[in-house]
Amino acid sequence: MSAFGCHLPLLATSRLHGGRCSELPSLQRCFLLTTGCNCVRAGQTIRPVMVAAQQAPATPQLRICRGQDLKAEELHSVLARPRIDFESILQTVEPIVQSVKHNGDRAVKQFTEKFDRVKLETVCAPIEDFPDPQLPAETVAAFQTAFDNIHAFHEAQLKTPLSVETMPGVKCRRVTRPIGAVGIYVPGGTAVLPSSALMLSVPAGIAGCKTIVLATPPRPDGTVTPEVLWCAKRAGVTHILTAGGAQAVAAMAWGTETCPKVHKILGPGNQYVTAAKMALQNSEAMISMDMPAGPSEVLVIADAAASAAHVAADLLSQAEHGPDSQVVLLALPGVDLDEVEREVSEQCAALPRMDVAAQALSHSSIISVSGRDEAIKLSNLYAPEHLIVNVEEAEDWLPELDNAGSVFLGRWTPESVGDYASGTNHVLPTYGYARMYSGVSLESFQKSMTVQTLSKEGLKRLGPTVAHMADLEGLTAHQRAVTLRLQALE
Repeated sequence: MSAFGCHLPLLATSRLHGGRCSELPSLQRCFLLTTGCNCVRAGQTIRPVMVAAQQAPATPQLRICRGQDLKAEELHSVLARPRIDFESILQTVEPIVQSVKHNGDRAVKQFTEKFDRVKLETVCAPIEDFPDPQLPAETVAAFQTAFDNIHAFHEAQLKTPLSVETMPGVKCRRVTRPIGAVGIYVPGGTAVLPSSALMLSVPAGIAGCKTIVLATPPRPDGTVTPEVLWCAKRAGVTHILTAGGAQAVAAMAWGTETCPKVHKILGPGNQYVTAAKMALQNSEAMISMDMPAGPSEVLVIADAAASAAHVAADLLSQAEHGPDSQVVLLALPGVDLDEVEREVSEQCAALPRMDVAAQALSHSSIISVSGRDEAIKLSNLYAPEHLIVNVEEAEDWLPELDNAGSVFLGRWTPESVGDYASGTNHVLPTYGYARMYSGVSLESFQKSMTVQTLSKEGLKRLGPTVAHMADLEGLTAHQRAVTLRLQALE
């Protein structure tokens, strides 16, 4: 380990000044999102945070570009995420999905032993079969506060049924119903995530879902993480599936001897979990999913008055999620990048998960931008999962911010509050899907039906229009369904 304290390099800083760019001399391994853009050599330099304990065998030549001068395809390259090869992942997942379909619990046990090295006695059981976990009072108090805030925010999303009389005698309504059976996935892996259990099970309970299956990987002894179990019991989960990965998703989608079949699967997970959800959504299992998702990410916009320590902490809070996470800082004029770099290096060195954070930061960047307009443009283009706007009068930026899973405005709103207990949901679209998907909400656990009711007078008014349109489309039975009724009213 070097004096810098981390095993891997942290962060490369892209200086966007005057349209010039430069190639780095040979350095320890350092990656930048802007690699590959079309730039010319210039006399400026890039200063990576040198925290690597190991020398890289070779160092790529990294280029620094000015974002506002890039062509569309170059800008796309600058903001590219680490590539996810879903085609090969789907090929890995498909045999697992099919094995669970045909072999049920036995397949889930086999794959859990293979991937998690855990022998399961029971795959899935009603939550009443699990003893109440004993947690420290401080932990229980924290979970209860989070539960209360999440419940308050999602309960407020309940809607009054919509009813409109579109014309005299013609009444149209839209009503909501809970999805009968849902599966929620709570990751295990390298971190325990009871917060995800609350984020998913609380709105499911408010929506009125009758069956709520929570899937989570087992601990080495085959038991469920006590913190996850406490949250599941508090929020009204009905079944616990003690398995993770594609096999857990498949078990919920197909149903097994012990696991109820669900109609929708929600929750974060790794690439294999996401691939399984995508594959099963287009299969005979007939399930839906919340959203496609990739690794966790954050984009921070900071001005000169932003605390460098706070900015660095926000970047690292997402980098520590996993080695494939990504963080981006858009630095407005006047930001002390040297101070940000120092804070990132020092804070990373102190993290228990510093190696994970360092790997994530190896494909992350700081980009100096010319001002507000450029920052908003790049943020909307990137469409981050989390967007932190650490600037003066941050509320004024919101009307122009179009693409983000969740937004954190102002100096005192770290992304961490949304991850745990502000009340908003932390299951969010990643990988640019915030352009067209929303995060999990109460509506994620509901479906809507439209209802129409016509009186005799309503049919007399509307019937001729419908009959004429059906005739134009050559659908005679449609036409007769109206005209026969109109004749009966004569």
